[in-house]
Amino acid sequence: MNFSEVFKLSSLLCKFSPDGKYLASCVQYRLVVRDANTLQILQLYTCLDQIQHLEWSADSLFILCALYKRGLVQVWSLEQPEWHCKIDEGSAGLVASCWSPDGRHILNTTEFHLRITVWSLCTKSVSYIKYPKACQQGITFTRDGRYLALAERRDCRDYVSIFVCSDWQLLRVRILNHVTWKMITEFGHPATVNNPKIVSLQVVYKEAEKSPPLGHLAFPPPRAAAGPLTSSESKYEIASMPVSLQTLKPAADRANPRIGIGALAFSPDNYFLATRNDSVPNAVWIWDIRKLRPLAVLEQLCTVRAFQWGPQQPRLAICTGGSKVYLWSPAGCVSVQVPGEGDFQVLSLCWHPSGDSLALLSKDHFCLCFLEMEEGMRMAFGQQVNCT
Repeated sequence: MNFSEVFKLSSLLCKFSPDGKYLASCVQYRLVVRDANTLQILQLYTCLDQIQHLEWSADSLFILCALYKRGLVQVWSLEQPEWHCKIDEGSAGLVASCWSPDGRHILNTTEFHLRITVWSLCTKSVSYIKYPKACQQGITFTRDGRYLALAERRDCRDYVSIFVCSDWQLLRVRILNHVTWKMITEFGHPATVNNPKIVSLQVVYKEAEKSPPLGHLAFPPPRAAAGPLTSSESKYEIASMPVSLQTLKPAADRANPRIGIGALAFSPDNYFLATRNDSVPNAVWIWDIRKLRPLAVLEQLCTVRAFQWGPQQPRLAICTGGSKVYLWSPAGCVSVQVPGEGDFQVLSLCWHPSGDSLALLSKDHFCLCFLEMEEGMRMAFGQQVNCT
């Protein structure tokens, strides 16, 4: 064995370039790039403070230096020594920094793992990824660099989310094989339901206000009836194709714009999948997983706040922040008004393990909804309870 001269390093920061031609090392705030064979100094860069981390880009053309104490990242070019880049995370701080596989994006993790900021060296654009889990190895890329797997911590639960590296968005309503992770199919969510790809769609249910019988009309309306739109009764109507769904343009100028699939859930028997596209916030799509095709779309009058499958049967409960709860099953769907004084706004819901009842939650109240299936889809409500 032959040993070369020993060089002083800062925190053992010494890394070969991916192509094996160079060796980068740090001495306090200086970055030294040497020839990997002769150890001759090729480039010398000066950073603004002590370097805590360095990393080569995949093509060996750039070097990233992270200055965690200052919340800074400085990037240097091997081909153009006069070119340099400084990324300042400001008050958000910095605890980790790494390259994307294309060597043109930098992923910075802020303090307390509040988010990951993705900086583009080409377009100077910025993207954000929320909820990274504070762990030693919480981020990894596929070998081809197309996808990013991220360990997330949301709502006191751990998740693994798959992001597309081309636009740093979540991998949308694609169905993956859980063994090979190869894509089985992709479900689209068009705003206009007349696409040839979804000609197999069975039915579109549209929520509509139910007009009261003429004998029940009163003028002026009674106090109980003089409420907001959400307190009026409604029903589902079957729409004729093609159907144009209500869309919401995402706020592209804001961090983490609501776009793509914001919620999805498999039925307990794995026969059905319910999804909501944040760009079409009033609609819930229901897919037949066995046939890999859309089965139904439920378009509500208001934005869908939450939905949840029953634990025993394929029954989907939906709420929109109004005073109604909606149920879908393969037999059809129904809209039911929550009884009681005032306007009970259903913000969330949860099923009883038996599947025979639902707890409907408002801001400071909840009530129980009991399902009676002997004579079709009938529902009964229990007493409201104050949660404050």
